[in-house]
Amino acid sequence: MKTLNLLEDNVRSLFLKYLIPSVSATFVTSIYILADTVMIGRGVGAVGIAALNLLLPLFSLFFGTGVLLGVGGGVLFSISKGKGEELEAKGYFTVGFACAVLFSLFYVAGGFLFFEPVTTFLGNNESMSALVEQYGRILVAGAPAFLFSAFLQAFVRNDKAPKVAMAAVISGGVSNVVLDYIFIFPMKMGMAGAAAATVIGSLVTILILLSHFFSPSNTLKFAGKLSVGRAGKVISNGLSSFLIEMSGGIIIFLFNRQLLAYVGNLGVVVYGIISNSALIVSSVSNGIAQAAQPLMAVNFGAGNGKRIRETRKYALSAEFAAGALFMAAGLLLPQMITEIFVKPDEEILTLAVPAVRVYFLSFTAMGANLLFSTYFQSVMKPLYALVVCLLRGIALSGILVFLLPAVLGVNGIWLTMPVTEFITLAVCIALNIRICESKTDMRK
Repeated sequence: MKTLNLLEDNVRSLFLKYLIPSVSATFVTSIYILADTVMIGRGVGAVGIAALNLLLPLFSLFFGTGVLLGVGGGVLFSISKGKGEELEAKGYFTVGFACAVLFSLFYVAGGFLFFEPVTTFLGNNESMSALVEQYGRILVAGAPAFLFSAFLQAFVRNDKAPKVAMAAVISGGVSNVVLDYIFIFPMKMGMAGAAAATVIGSLVTILILLSHFFSPSNTLKFAGKLSVGRAGKVISNGLSSFLIEMSGGIIIFLFNRQLLAYVGNLGVVVYGIISNSALIVSSVSNGIAQAAQPLMAVNFGAGNGKRIRETRKYALSAEFAAGALFMAAGLLLPQMITEIFVKPDEEILTLAVPAVRVYFLSFTAMGANLLFSTYFQSVMKPLYALVVCLLRGIALSGILVFLLPAVLGVNGIWLTMPVTEFITLAVCIALNIRICESKTDMRK
């Protein structure tokens, strides 16, 4: 089998070879939560969806930390390889792995010690507390599985094995869906069954990813001393990717609190439907961005600006095409999207249909924002990537989710993300122009 040459092979061909495995991997990752939501909605009921939605920020934290270390270290790994610095590349993998172990231990210990205050802060109330307890305890115990699944995916993909990453995540996703059905319906395990299926699915993914370490083409090896400075580089470079993942959890938390105030539990149920739909869109968009990331990072290390720009062009085209399709689905099929998750009554449909139509407008700009953030990381502009993530994940969305409903009522909550994404896109374009003008995109 021919080894991919990221510095010389045709850019379009390379991007397409990475695209399907990368999108498949990130898409199937979202199936973990999506399958839980659909099965819980059908097997436990609408309150189960509300309980799950309250816990999604914890999943975002665990998985996002794996992305933080995996993408942050993976970019530096690829750049070092592009420069021919093999020992340095292995050093980034080593320190990333050590950090992943430490974070895993911290999350499990902290999660069990502070479970009740944390879930209360997230919005847990008496009507759903038993369901939150059943799902949340198992979710916390599975934190290392979620973290290492994301961490190993990123490094295996950067080690020129995107198909292994795809096979691993698809296998884990399929396992999760099958076990969700078995545990929730025939075995009547309810929320605990859904959580157990999610953890087992992640473990399956990890086992398959570990097979890459026995491949002759594997270059992921432990080498070099553990360095605080190197760990700082991994974390600082991966911070924007972490915020991409965490922004979803932060947005869910803020929306839940506002919806509980304006509508009550019904608003959280409807937002559970929307946030899971957004999770699918985000995973596809992030998959497109991650397909471009190894190509851009390696060529940046080699000083080849033309190939970086060509890769970015193909990725942006794919992002806008995907965003337009998802937006059209929301505008034309809002009732069908709602019925995928629950058996809706008239009250749910009255709230859900306009909410879906408004919120889905944000998907036209979301993908481009994720791609620009990944591009800024790949050309060693982590501050730019951080600005983008802070804007869409915390700053703009956090401000608008309080300001807009004060003027427009509950419709202002649904309008928050479209306004946020389009303002962020304008900022991304301005930052990209600044890079071009400073010639740091290597125009020669």
